[in-house]
Amino acid sequence: MQTLAPVQSSDRIVFMDVLRGFAILGIFIANLGTGFTWYNESANATGPLLLPKADHIMSFLHHMFIEGKFYSIFSLLFGWGIALQFKRAEAKGVNAFPTVRRRLLFMLLLGAIHLLIWTGDIVFFYALLGFILLPLRKFSNKVLLTTGVLLILSPILLYWLKMTWPVLNYPSELLIKTGMKVDQSLLNLKSDEDFMNLMRHGSWFDQLKANITGFFFRYQYLFFVSRIPKVLGMFLIGYVVGRSDFYKNIAQHKNLLYWIVGGGLAIGLPANYYLAHYMSTAMSDYFQLKQKGLYQTVFYALGVVPLAMAYVGIFILCFQKEACKKTLSVLAPVGKMAFSNYITQSLVGNFVFLGAGLGYMGQVGPVYFTIFGIAFFILQVIGSTIWLRYFNFGPVEWIWRSATYKKWQPFRKQLPNNPIV
Repeated sequence: MQTLAPVQSSDRIVFMDVLRGFAILGIFIANLGTGFTWYNESANATGPLLLPKADHIMSFLHHMFIEGKFYSIFSLLFGWGIALQFKRAEAKGVNAFPTVRRRLLFMLLLGAIHLLIWTGDIVFFYALLGFILLPLRKFSNKVLLTTGVLLILSPILLYWLKMTWPVLNYPSELLIKTGMKVDQSLLNLKSDEDFMNLMRHGSWFDQLKANITGFFFRYQYLFFVSRIPKVLGMFLIGYVVGRSDFYKNIAQHKNLLYWIVGGGLAIGLPANYYLAHYMSTAMSDYFQLKQKGLYQTVFYALGVVPLAMAYVGIFILCFQKEACKKTLSVLAPVGKMAFSNYITQSLVGNFVFLGAGLGYMGQVGPVYFTIFGIAFFILQVIGSTIWLRYFNFGPVEWIWRSATYKKWQPFRKQLPNNPIV
């Protein structure tokens, strides 16, 4: 009986690795601003790595060009990858469902471990939603695309409903209350000031305990911002892209790509400009379910995914030209071991900014943390390229892959005069 085996590196779609590498860069820069540096423009802090005017401009640009776009691309790739697994299995007459389900289970476990390192983890969240994707995949491409678009736009309605009937925000409020109780019992934290002091002066063990309690606050946030329909919607669109062999038939779809890029820029740029405006001037209104928060939600829904899709379309079109393909392919090693690089970014972010490490928390603004993010990503490009000369996978990918297929995968490459040991 034929069984589903792992895809060999020669079969890997290089473009997906390139796009994944690009997404990892954007996600890291976004996470530096929201999860590691604890930059607060309203705090009026001063220091050599804070540039008030330039930081304000850079923060606006982050909201406009980065906010939400890169996790959207990552979500698209997730659905795309799942579709390819099922297509390959169908071509071999194999049932892929048990393997994909096992892959998601171990992804859930690895995500839970990452949550103990950094509560901003998306892996655990993606694995949970992956189980929702599995039954939905049986619908037609038209149904999946329509559902995906409706899910992406649904936060507008959900936000309005919460404004009208605040009781609908109860799941988010319950998670906050639970997190506060756990904070008090596990860390004796009674206020935001206590928490910030812990971040600045706590030990690594304190950080671990804070990450345990942080799970509740993280998922409170994900519920509040309606991240579930946003991500699931992109999963469905990505699944259609993978199942329809869209990428294999670029020549037939070039006009559609031009529409995606043109429409994405035409709609996405103005919508994201206003999104950046509201995020820069009325963020508190958003969390207080006020009118300007609804405006922000509208511009997020209308702007983020179109611009993200424009980024993807531009990458696809560029990748068809040999010179551009060669240049962009330097990102492929980072994308091939994206999970390892993602966790490495969390470890480095913690070490550089938390008080238990170098303690640069609150001392680095958007200009300098953007430079830091790009510089570290370049090191990851170099490191991933060297690593993959000697190994078939990143360390986390190797563990994940071996667990998925219930067999240790060959880790080291067979090199001349360097047998596998």
